[in-house]
Amino acid sequence: MAAITLVSDLKPFKTMWKIRVKIIRLWKQYSAAGGLTIEMVLIDYNGVKINASVKKDLVNQFDFFLSQGSSNILINFSLNPSCGSYQTTIHPYIIGFLSTIHVRSCDDFPDALTGFEPVNCRDILNSTLNTDYLVDVIGQIVELTPIEVASANGKETHKLTLELRNEKDERLPMVLWGNFATDVSDAIQGRGENAIICVLRFGKIKVWKGILPPVYYFVLNAYNVSDVELNPLTPEVEAFASLPSQLCIVMCTIAAIESDMGWYYLSCKVCSKKVLNVPNDNIDEQGDEDEMGFHYYCVKCKVKNPRLMPRYKLHLVVLDNTGNSKFLLFDAIAMQILNHLCNELTGSNFEEMQDPEDILLALKDLVEKKFTVQIVQRTPHLLYFQHIRCCLYMTFITAICFWGFFLFSFELWEISLCYHLCYS
Repeated sequence: MAAITLVSDLKPFKTMWKIRVKIIRLWKQYSAAGGLTIEMVLIDYNGVKINASVKKDLVNQFDFFLSQGSSNILINFSLNPSCGSYQTTIHPYIIGFLSTIHVRSCDDFPDALTGFEPVNCRDILNSTLNTDYLVDVIGQIVELTPIEVASANGKETHKLTLELRNEKDERLPMVLWGNFATDVSDAIQGRGENAIICVLRFGKIKVWKGILPPVYYFVLNAYNVSDVELNPLTPEVEAFASLPSQLCIVMCTIAAIESDMGWYYLSCKVCSKKVLNVPNDNIDEQGDEDEMGFHYYCVKCKVKNPRLMPRYKLHLVVLDNTGNSKFLLFDAIAMQILNHLCNELTGSNFEEMQDPEDILLALKDLVEKKFTVQIVQRTPHLLYFQHIRCCLYMTFITAICFWGFFLFSFELWEISLCYHLCYS
């Protein structure tokens, strides 16, 4: 029986090779020249990767035996030079399936063997990487533009522009097209305020050249080759999310309460999620002067008119001697400074707020009071507000500097014991 050959030792002088590999990426692609083919990225136990291709004439023969994540022994295949501007590995050759190739299942490779090798964002931005090779990228999503319809290759498709941030606070633009754009946009909307770490596999490095400098580099999905995941349960993501913490104390004065945003919302008493207002079915039959009829609905519990519980959502304008900022206080933190449950202020007649200018005296009394806020920073600009308390007096306010940014540089801070995200 022929011995197993390492992927790194494969050369095109013969076809009777025997390798044991795991399929870490599989996709189908169509081209006018080659028709429909199956493309794969394989990896052996040593972590060496190689691209493999099944031509259109053999797709039906092998489609059933090949699946992403499976482990197989391959015997008898050709090797051809790897070339082009969308190379998935640095291996000099690509495996070509022959009609006489033998494919056999084998013991699964470890789940941790994924071939994920994230590149340094700075290397992309500095143009030190060969753009012919696809790359892996990991980063926290810190900016997101609304999804748009744009023209690509003569066809209209969806486009989503994001910005990723690594552990050094280096920013990398990323553009997603087609289904990648819509899928990621929908997934982000469903994740609420939690930090979102994006993993892009086999992304394409592109350069943008405008009429005037500067020239900058970004990454995008490479057709169906790429794969995008948000907060996957991998060691790399866990390591990224568990960066060292930094602690600082912010001392500030409440200058105003933004009444236009309201000061509470109605939530489901069971799951604590915000409930939706749903117009009644007969709303079209009502006159223009009739009061609009609606009912409440909990999306998480899937219950019509659930038991309601009002919860704080205070929008505060705060300042110190360096500038001003905005704090968004949710229920747990707001109760610490008001010393009242939200339903104690709203009363037992729960209903949606009708007049945001109608601010209770207990809320107005917060204005001009001084507070200290204890903040833990686990990743750049991802802040967790652990404690807030009122100061009896304060003669000066200190600006805290960390990661190169000061208090006044933040436009919106969400303060919550439930770990709400802070945007800079």
